[in-house]
Amino acid sequence: MSEIAAKAPTTAPPRPRRRLIASRLVPYLLLQLLIVIVTIFGLRLLQPSDPEDFALSDFSAREDGLTRPVTLPHFTSSRYSLADPPFYTGAFTFRNADAASGWSVYLPRFSNAVEVAVNGVVVLDSRRDANANRPDRNTPEIAAIPASLLREGSNEITVRLFVWGPLKGFLDTVYVGPDAAMRPAYETRTLLFVTLPVVFSAWQSILAVILAIMWLMRRREPVYGVLAVAMVLGVVQAFVPPPVPPAATSRLAAVLLASAPTESALVVMFGVLFFGWRWPRYGALLFVPGVVVFVIGLIGGPPLPRILFLVLGIPTVGLCLFLMACVTATAVVRRQDAASFTIGCAVTIVLVCWIQDMLTVLEIVSNDRIFVSRLSYSAMLVAIGAGLTWRFARALNQVDSFAGQLVTRVREAEQRLKASFAREEERARAAALANERTRLMRDLHDGLGGQLVSIVALSERGHEGASITDAARAALKDLRLVIDSMDDIGGDLMLALGSWRERTTAQLRPHDITLDWRVATPQGVPLHPELRPWHVIQIVRILDEAVTNAVKHAQARRIAVTIDTFDAGQGPYGVISVTDDGQGFALKGFAPAENGEAGRNGQTARGLRNMKSRAARCGAELDLSSDASGTRVRLQLPQRFPDSDMAAG
Repeated sequence: MSEIAAKAPTTAPPRPRRRLIASRLVPYLLLQLLIVIVTIFGLRLLQPSDPEDFALSDFSAREDGLTRPVTLPHFTSSRYSLADPPFYTGAFTFRNADAASGWSVYLPRFSNAVEVAVNGVVVLDSRRDANANRPDRNTPEIAAIPASLLREGSNEITVRLFVWGPLKGFLDTVYVGPDAAMRPAYETRTLLFVTLPVVFSAWQSILAVILAIMWLMRRREPVYGVLAVAMVLGVVQAFVPPPVPPAATSRLAAVLLASAPTESALVVMFGVLFFGWRWPRYGALLFVPGVVVFVIGLIGGPPLPRILFLVLGIPTVGLCLFLMACVTATAVVRRQDAASFTIGCAVTIVLVCWIQDMLTVLEIVSNDRIFVSRLSYSAMLVAIGAGLTWRFARALNQVDSFAGQLVTRVREAEQRLKASFAREEERARAAALANERTRLMRDLHDGLGGQLVSIVALSERGHEGASITDAARAALKDLRLVIDSMDDIGGDLMLALGSWRERTTAQLRPHDITLDWRVATPQGVPLHPELRPWHVIQIVRILDEAVTNAVKHAQARRIAVTIDTFDAGQGPYGVISVTDDGQGFALKGFAPAENGEAGRNGQTARGLRNMKSRAARCGAELDLSSDASGTRVRLQLPQRFPDSDMAAG
């Protein structure tokens, strides 16, 4: 029981799915049935009314050597020779009282061409009109009868019907009477069966160009290119002049007129691709009839395309329409969208028109040989092309709308980023200012603060004015150093070193010590855009300490300052060297080793430690060497000065 219960859910889902398919398919089929009924009634209403008061139906027809009375409309046997065409003879009555109105002969429908004569004089030859020789256009003809040809009473009218092709010849009722009564019916038929197809074909050609451009822009969507090719074939069929025997005609023109099966196969291919399915390999079989018509028509000559079109082309067109109806029905069931409904309705209309034409060709129904498949087919292609163009335009509008929204969002994000950046920049500026203030206060405390404390201590102890004066001068010197270091030197350390040189020269002059200033390279030290005032203070204090040690402890008579630039392959860096000719001092551990030198060496050691610390804070390297010949302080500047105090880490 448990196994049965476990298997039950796997067999349950098909029923809801079938119900869903039925719930979608049945309403669609009912809608198509309604469209079929409306189309049939529309075809009945499509037939315009003719002036029946002037109809001529009773004729005698001579065909194949036999003469017999016939009643129009009349069908003749099919033939491929223009020799001995069917010849119709009839009569109409004319009164001289009607001469002022002008008379015309009007033929609403015929195939393939006619020659009309009144009293033995030809007044109409449709072979001179390219549109009149197309069975798919139902072209009417009208011709004015010269008054000189008309005579009181009975007049003779003859119609020579030229037939070529596999279909039977057809002659509709002939109308003879006042031109004012004939002209409205002629213009109505011309509008429906000549002008309207040309308009559809012209619109189809424009859409073909638009779809071709759309396909070139979107190569990954071949549906546009397939429909464009189908429309081009339809345009070719509409505008290529038909072959009119016995004139010499191009075989290619005759073949192109029979390209409908290829066009129908392309429409099926469009439907499959449009609804997102993959074109099957066996789908190429739909193109075989069109290829056969094309190849054999080129080889065999003009009659063969018409025969092959009747045998292969027309059934292929019907098969393609049926397949297209199945494709759209499947799409309606799956997609339930407006596009599948619209295309499905258009295919149903064309299929009904094709069935109507086939019943007419087989003479099962009589409708005066009016073919409407081509007209409805062109209308369907135009509707599909317009729908695709509308979809493409809607997609472009959606893209433009999305692009506009994206631009707005990007602009808003940019504004937020700018505001955030401004806040961060303000914070960074405030932090930098706070850091600069902290460093400045520390430098003032270390330098000027110590000097002021010394002045206070000296004054409290009652020392002589000279000692207080020296301490005040030292404090003033330190203050000037801090102030000078705050100047914007644009990353050029040589400007600060030049100011230091002037102060140091004035400091050494009372001690009779010579300052030997030498710049080994033209640029001195490299430019450092990241150089900050607190970097300059540390460097200058290191140099001051080196000079102070040389003056106070080394008993030097000459101090040499060398500035140079080196490049070890990773970038240039500057080196500042301070060398004196004094007696030197002990460096080991920066501590004294001799009894009498304890105070002096202790003070020197603290100074050297301060120099090391200041160099580390700037990212520089300090090297000290001292012997009996003198002391050398070598400060190697970094390739890039740090943004933060490295000693703090």
